[in-house]
Amino acid sequence: MKIVQMDFSVSTRNRCQMIDITGQVGSVVAESGIENGDAIVYCPHTTAAITINENADPTVPQDILLALEELAPHSNPGYRHFEGNSDAHCKSTLVGCS
Repeated sequence: MKIVQMDFSVSTRNRCQMIDITGQVGSVVAESGIENGDAIVYCPHTTAAITINENADPTVPQDILLALEELAPHSNPGYRHFEGNSDAHCKSTLVGCS
């Protein structure tokens, strides 16, 4: 079994957004030279997440972001984390890191 670890970066423009990384994952897989196997996509950050969903209808990502904002709103007087990004930690936990 051959295991290859390859990294790439994703830049964001908005505080909360969904970014299609299909092309970047495909490029990394092609660059690895591996023709058969599994690709595991993992985000080792506490305020970002990875999910699989359709991107054919732009309202789907908008609806997901809306639902996450309802579950973990940016402004919540009960948050105790002082950096102002408690909601991002909660959203990342709800969605997952891989």
